[in-house]
Amino acid sequence: MKNLLSRLTAGAIVLFAQIVTAFRAIWDGVDPVPVQRVYYANHTSNGDFVLIWAALPLRLRQQTRPVAGSDYWLSSKLKRFIGRDVFNAVLIDRNQNTRQEDPIEQMAQAVREGSSLILFPEGTRNVSEEDLLPFKPGIFHLANSCPDVDFVPVWIENLNHVMPKGEILPLPLLCTVRFGAALRRHEGEEKAQFLERSRAALLALKDQEAPS
Repeated sequence: MKNLLSRLTAGAIVLFAQIVTAFRAIWDGVDPVPVQRVYYANHTSNGDFVLIWAALPLRLRQQTRPVAGSDYWLSSKLKRFIGRDVFNAVLIDRNQNTRQEDPIEQMAQAVREGSSLILFPEGTRNVSEEDLLPFKPGIFHLANSCPDVDFVPVWIENLNHVMPKGEILPLPLLCTVRFGAALRRHEGEEKAQFLERSRAALLALKDQEAPS
């Protein structure tokens, strides 16, 4: 019964995202095939990972787990159900004083178990005038721990206008989810180099024109 409720809720979330944003998934650099990946994206809205997750074909969606803060997704029974049972999220304790597990190891373990991931290397929502904040080092450490997994940049366009900070109800607007070419950490590549290269790959997707 719980599994059925989870599937029905997942379908309702995808349908809601389609109705509100009429999003288009544009696969520029990779094909939507069921291989293991880490999808990393810009972060301007609380709905970012939901839109990426909804944009994936069902077979990919079933093997893909968003990385999210446990402080939010474990704060109520409803959120716990959605976070754990619907999204199967990798829940990270963002408080270093209470943290009992290493976040990188949590993500790496999920990858070793066969999951793909969705993560946001800026580390927080970007409410600045900058297109993209500097990346936190976590994505480098994950790439170092999982050298055989592709990291796919994903640019989310317009979702911050659908769900502006402080608003409760979404505004129906067209959104685009653009998937770029995969990359991996080069052998011997230093942290600063990888962070800049992966960040540049994500920024490169921003100004690409959508196909007519």
